[in-house]
Amino acid sequence: MEDGNDGNLALVKHVVLVLSGKGGVGKSTITTELALALKHAGKKVGILDVDLCGPSIPRMLCVDRPDVHQCDSGWVPVYTDAQKSLALMSIGFLMEDPDEAVVWRGPKKSAMIGQFVSDVAWGELDVLLVDTPPGTSDEHLAVVENLRKHRVDGAILVTTPQAVSTGDVRREITFCKKTGVRILGIVENMSGFICPHCSECSNIFSKGGGEELAKLTGSVFLGSVPLDPLLSASVEEGKDFAESFPDSATFGSISSISQVLLNSLETE
Repeated sequence: MEDGNDGNLALVKHVVLVLSGKGGVGKSTITTELALALKHAGKKVGILDVDLCGPSIPRMLCVDRPDVHQCDSGWVPVYTDAQKSLALMSIGFLMEDPDEAVVWRGPKKSAMIGQFVSDVAWGELDVLLVDTPPGTSDEHLAVVENLRKHRVDGAILVTTPQAVSTGDVRREITFCKKTGVRILGIVENMSGFICPHCSECSNIFSKGGGEELAKLTGSVFLGSVPLDPLLSASVEEGKDFAESFPDSATFGSISSISQVLLNSLETE
């Protein structure tokens, strides 16, 4: 399957990495919600979940651990809907026990990721979102190097409003510059808390870190997503937030981020 990579990604129009400087900033949630927003906008979307430490996206999309099949060109992704408009492949599907911690040394992880990235038979997709592990490690290099054989359009960086988190994202920015990955923009997650009773948004953390960081680094600020208990519950229960709360301000912000992202991909 030496040439599998080119074949498997040949019909994928855009490849976008989702990065965060550290864990706990909601990177996988943002990946999932962006994928759903793009699907609602009529796009065919794929999610490649390469987060070895915590592959949480299958749960967010209510996908039980499936039997993963292989075809001539590699692993067949799992479709989350009858129209096959949202495809998912998670490294968690290939682990013997997804609840076990992965205690492998770097080279073994990198080899696994390299093969995994190359060996999924995606078919036709408008956008493939790649949910990476937090931080900037050999695992990221393995992802970037293997995808680059095909093409990486760029990366979205997820941060929270606080300065510590934005400091972590600066390392991601340096990583992108060193590896030649274009920064498509910064998303500030957990920016303010939406009260479930009155829908008022309160800033429980400092405000505007993502926007500030975008200005400092000359990146695009894609937008902010509040901490919304309705969104958290949807993610926990594997429900489609966009379908359940299409009129919410939170879905509005996710939808607008996905639109800005699409525009920047299509005007390259």
